[in-house]
Parts: sequence; C-alpha cells; structure tokens
Amino acid sequence: MSLALYRKYRPSVFADVIGQEHVTVPLSNALSGDRTHHAYLFSGPRGCGKTSSARIMARSLNCEKGPTPDPCGECQSCKDLVANGPGSLDVIELDAATHGLVDDARDLRDKAFFAPVQGRYKIYIIDEAHQLGPGAANALLKVVEEPPPHVIFIFATTEPDKLIATIRSRTHHYPFRLVPPGILAAHLEKICNSEGVSVAKGVIPLVVRASGGSVRDALSVLGQLLAGAGDDGVSYDIAIQLLGFTDGALLDDAVDAIAAHDGATLFKTIDRVIESGHDPRRFTADMLERIRDLMIVDALKDSTVNSILRDMPDDQMERMRNQASRIGSANLSRAADIAAEGLTQMRGATAPRLMLELICGRILLPIGDSSDSGMLSRIERLERAENLAPMSTVRSSEARTVEPKESTGSTHATSEVTHSKVEEVEPTAKSSSVSQSGAFDISALRRAWPDVIEDVKKRRRLTWSLLSASAQVLAVDETAITIGIVNAGARDSFVRSESDEILRKAFVDVVGIDRRIECVVDPSIDTNTPAARETRTSEAPTDKNLLSGAALLAQELGAKVIEKNL
Repeated sequence: MSLALYRKYRPSVFADVIGQEHVTVPLSNALSGDRTHHAYLFSGPRGCGKTSSARIMARSLNCEKGPTPDPCGECQSCKDLVANGPGSLDVIELDAATHGLVDDARDLRDKAFFAPVQGRYKIYIIDEAHQLGPGAANALLKVVEEPPPHVIFIFATTEPDKLIATIRSRTHHYPFRLVPPGILAAHLEKICNSEGVSVAKGVIPLVVRASGGSVRDALSVLGQLLAGAGDDGVSYDIAIQLLGFTDGALLDDAVDAIAAHDGATLFKTIDRVIESGHDPRRFTADMLERIRDLMIVDALKDSTVNSILRDMPDDQMERMRNQASRIGSANLSRAADIAAEGLTQMRGATAPRLMLELICGRILLPIGDSSDSGMLSRIERLERAENLAPMSTVRSSEARTVEPKESTGSTHATSEVTHSKVEEVEPTAKSSSVSQSGAFDISALRRAWPDVIEDVKKRRRLTWSLLSASAQVLAVDETAITIGIVNAGARDSFVRSESDEILRKAFVDVVGIDRRIECVVDPSIDTNTPAARETRTSEAPTDKNLLSGAALLAQELGAKVIEKNL
C-alpha cells in the first residue's frame, strides 16, 4: 500500500511550507533570535499547514543545535520528529475533540510539571483547540498563563473565535491562509514530476479548483487521480468525470444559447447535461462561475483580465469575450442573481432538473421580471436595438418622405408593378451565383450572404447568433462552401451544434446551390463590411412603426405615451 501524498510530502522545515511566508518568516526570526514565546495559536482553514508548522516548531525547538529555524536532521530529536517519523516523548499531540473534558485538562496540567525526557522542552500540540469545553479551557488557563520554563503550548484551530478570550490573549496568534492558485499549481506540478506521472493540460487547474486553496485537499485529490492513471497518465476527460465538474463544451453551448435567446437549444443542452450523468446542482454552480468569469471579461477589456483568470487558454478567452459582448453587462448581472438564488433553492430540492430548467427559463425571459435587474436588462436590449438599427431607421424615413399620396387605384397599380419586378429579379439573383459555364461566383454569394443569414435566423437563432456580423463566405467550389468565422470559440460552437446543416439548407433556399459547408477560423474577416452591417441590422424590427423609441419602450417596458393638449 502506497503512502498518501499529503503524508509523503509533508514538510519537515519551514522552508518547505508553501504560501505561508507571513507566518514562517516571523517564526524563523524568533527562533534565530531566541525570542520564542511559551504559547502559540495557529488558526486558519483546514489543510493549510497549521499542524505541520506546529511539528516543525517543536522539531526546531528541541534540535541539539537549536533553537534554530533549520534543524540539523542528524540528532535523535530531529530524526524522531521528522515528517512521518516515530515521534518523541517530549512532544505530546492531543486532539481536543476527544480530550476536551475537564479530567483530561487536569491530567495534562499535572503532567506538565514533569521535566522532559531527552529534549530541551516539553511541547503540547493541541489540535482542534476550539473543541475544548468551557471547564477544560478554564482548567488549562493557569498553566497556559504561567507554565513551567520547560513547557510550550501550541494551539491549532480552524475557529479561533470559539476559543475563550483568556487563553487567546496569552498566546502569540499566527493566522494561516489558503494557498494562492498559482503557488499551489506549481507545487502540484512539481509533485507530479517527482511521481513520474504525466498529467494532461488543464488537469492541474481542476485539482486546484477542487481543493479551494487547501494543500492537503489538493494532494488528496491529486493522489486519487494518480492512483487511477493509465499508461498515458491522467487525461482531462477522466479528471472531469472523477471530480464531478461540468464539461466545458456543455457550458459553452448553454451560454451561447443564452446569448442568442435560443430556448430550444438551451433546453436541449440541459437534457444533454442530465443524460450524460452530470448533477444539475453542479452544473448550476459551474454555470454561475462561468457567468462570473464573463462579467470579469466584460469589465476588464484590456489584458489585465489574464491576471485574474489565470491559466485560461487564449482560444477560451477569445470565446468568452465574444460571449460577454453578445450577452451584455446588465443581462450578465441579472443571470448571476438568478443562478445564485436558484442554487440556494436547489439545496435539498427533490426535483433538481426542474429547478435548473426554471432557472434557465427565467434567464431567457427578462420581460417577465419586474425587478431592477430585469428592468436594466430590458433597457440594455432597447439600447442595443436602437444602436443596431440606424440604417433601417434612415431607410424607413426616406421611404416615408417619397411616398406619394395617390389614389387607391394608383397605389394598387404601383404594387402590382413592383410585385412583377420582384418576381422578375428573384430568378436572376438566384442564378447569378452560378455562371453559364458552371463556375461559382464568390462575389455573388457574398452579396447574398445577408439574405442567407436572415433565412438561418428563421431556422435556428443559435446558428444565426454565431454567424451574424462575425462570419463571411471565403471560397466556393463544386463540392463545398467555405465559411470563415472570426474566433475559434464561435467556430467550435458552430461545429458542435451541427449548424452546418442549417446553413446548407439556407443556401439551397436562398441561392439555389447545395454544397457541403466547411467552417474555418479567419481572424482577418472585416466585420464592418456593408454585408456585415446589413446582417447586424437584421436583428432590428423591420416594421417602421416599431423602430421609434416610444414604441420600443411600450413593447418592452409597458410604457404609455401621454399626449398633452396645448
């Protein structure tokens, strides 16, 4: 049976303790200057090094060349107190959870006056000190306040506030903290190299995330992954499944559906989450974390976002920038509130899938939310609609200015003439993309691209959202039409959602050619071309009466126009 990693790599000197320099440096200085105290209190979250530091402190105090911050490792005391060593009679470790009674405290107090067996000090390490009962703590108070010269107390606890104030006031308090992700990740990579096991890219960040900054928890999780590693090491897929995290592809699909207001795709994604065995609560928590990342990306437009979202691949960062820009700040804030509230309600719920579907439904329907966040979301949608529709507004106003006031018969005749002209033009436009020799005209396809996108919008909003204003036709031949998309994230979502079939059918209906769709990444695409602008304006209402701000406010916010009679 192999030794657990958190025991195998337990530090034996202060230099090996990671992420706690604010504690180890002052303690080392106190040992070097022979200014040690008779009682210490180590507090902090679990697994951050409190008990290990207490043992290192005892080893440093009882070293034959000490007190020293660097034990020699050669004397009997150092050998006894090394990590995973046999221990020493002069260092007594007690768990207050099982030795927290008054009789236990009295027994400790009586034995404290006996001299140490072989070391310089008799050191009591009391773990989980907050578990000491009131009677036991009061029984220890006098000996902690005025101990014999050879006795040192070290209390370790996760909840220092529960320790009585009279004991806390007589100790030197050193608060430990969780280890930063960067330091912990480097430590885990070093251990993987020592163990000789290869780990796939992305696994270490998952372990750091699962540990929450606790070194012991991280080593426990890493030990589980290394124990089940095959000849190829630890794969990312196995780590995702063992740790219970949601696959990033599912999160991307859900966020893309929210950005496109595509309820059908979103609920299909939820069905895939359930069918793949993911916990709805875990998915909700991961989605909330993704929304938080999107809010950070939206708030920090420059490169400083990399200092917060560490270890984020460039393609994933580009994908998240695209998602954040499509959703908007107000919608992100509102979605985070709904997900956080729903996650609280899901605890103990008998139907977690139902709760998840309701959460997603509320995110998709800001019009039914009368809260401040819902109002902000609808206002943001109005602002986007106004900003995206200037060309349509101008065209509508031009149409109104040149519209003649003719009789009904004249208008009817004009409509008939216009209709006949349209019928004559349509076949020409459809056939213009293919020359008489059978060659394909790329410029004609690009001119027809806005119409193709409009047809895609009627079929699936998610596909339309991925293509609109960020894609263009790159090439066409006898077998395929090549589409270029600006970023890799949108391309991956396009392929994963089988949007190529939707686009193929749109080309058949609009242009009249049936070819296989190939999608590639092309960052050089100009999203400010006339065709792209035409695509962006397609989101705005086409009815000229709905383009006015008053009508938009009435539709989205339920506002009423009040007319004044002067």
